[in-house]
Amino acid sequence: MDPKKGIRFLIDSGLLKNTSVDIAQFLYKGEGLNKTAIGDYLGERNDFNLEVLHAFVELHEFTDLNLVQALRQFLWSFRLPGEAQKIDRMMESFAQRYCHCNPGVFQHSGIEKPP
Repeated sequence: MDPKKGIRFLIDSGLLKNTSVDIAQFLYKGEGLNKTAIGDYLGERNDFNLEVLHAFVELHEFTDLNLVQALRQFLWSFRLPGEAQKIDRMMESFAQRYCHCNPGVFQHSGIEKPP
């Protein structure tokens, strides 16, 4: 149930590499994983977990999906944590990826200032 301990065990056992990309792929593709635990892990604020979050979001393909479809796909892969700051980090990453996959859908992502 503790995602940090579970991932550490897999790394120590040689079943998972200690890279943000490998951990993100494991969390994204891992069938039967607890989606709440995935959300808790991805929502952590330390630098490594942020790298994992960005790599995890990059695994999603939002091209040619409307905003609602993309958001459903994104939120199907984990459960949002309860803390507002964690949710904000995750939704900011989603917004950046969605705008990258669908250039021109919005004038700007709302994250950077408009020209």
